[in-house]
Amino acid sequence: MIDGKLLAQEIKTEIAKTVASLIDNGKNAPHLAVVIAGEDGASLTYVESIKRNTKEVGILCSEYQFPASISEKELLEAIDFINNDDEIDGCIVQLPLPKHIDTQKVVRKINPKKDVDCFHPENMGKLVLGEDTFLPATPHAVMELLKRYEIETAGRNCVVVGRSNIVGKPLALLLVQNTPHADATVTICHSKTQNLQKVCAQADILLVAIGKPEFITAEYVKEGAVVIDVGIHRIEDKTTEKGYRICGDVKFNEVSKKCKAITPVPGGVGSVTMACLLKNTLKAYQQNIDH
Repeated sequence: MIDGKLLAQEIKTEIAKTVASLIDNGKNAPHLAVVIAGEDGASLTYVESIKRNTKEVGILCSEYQFPASISEKELLEAIDFINNDDEIDGCIVQLPLPKHIDTQKVVRKINPKKDVDCFHPENMGKLVLGEDTFLPATPHAVMELLKRYEIETAGRNCVVVGRSNIVGKPLALLLVQNTPHADATVTICHSKTQNLQKVCAQADILLVAIGKPEFITAEYVKEGAVVIDVGIHRIEDKTTEKGYRICGDVKFNEVSKKCKAITPVPGGVGSVTMACLLKNTLKAYQQNIDH
């Protein structure tokens, strides 16, 4: 069992020590700005989680909350304000945005040096070229799990199921880089892939971000493979006290019997994602003071 909670705590402890020593030396704490427009339930929960986690490690967090009716012009002006504030090191805009706002325009407005979510085309381009940049939090979390659990990737057959710009594509790019803890042979699968089951069953490491609850069953998994489940879903379940249960894209009970290592949901990749966002904020801060 690849324990994301334990690993997240380890990373957060490292960050907290670094932040404490900065403050002890008379420096400001790193500062993250979170922009949210509207009342999307999942987004509000995520922002609360960011605020809780930043506090835990000593990072300052400012929330810029706007009504769903905010105009695109007003939102772009708010991001300009954050871009020009030298005391703010990192900025994330919580997606999805209200429908009348052009998400790409907003993402491009963020100063790439503050773009700790790695959504800006400049940072995405650096990622493709293998240059130093922020790494998108979820793919970054997957790479940390593989590295710290000493799962060999070099020359291994990695299959990524899902091609989103937030997880699938950047994760494939990170795995294929000529760097330590990467160097894999990577296949990207998606909804149009033929013989998906057969392709997945050839993977030494199967990384699933398809967005469908419990889609990957035992037939998709090679005996002794490593399975990384990025998905998270809330499924109605009358037998539980809350009336729902949380699951991933992988049918855990079936697949866990076949594989060498697996991330659970919850308590796997998701736990480490937040720690990686904090890591990016610290990186932005260090780059800010270096300039």
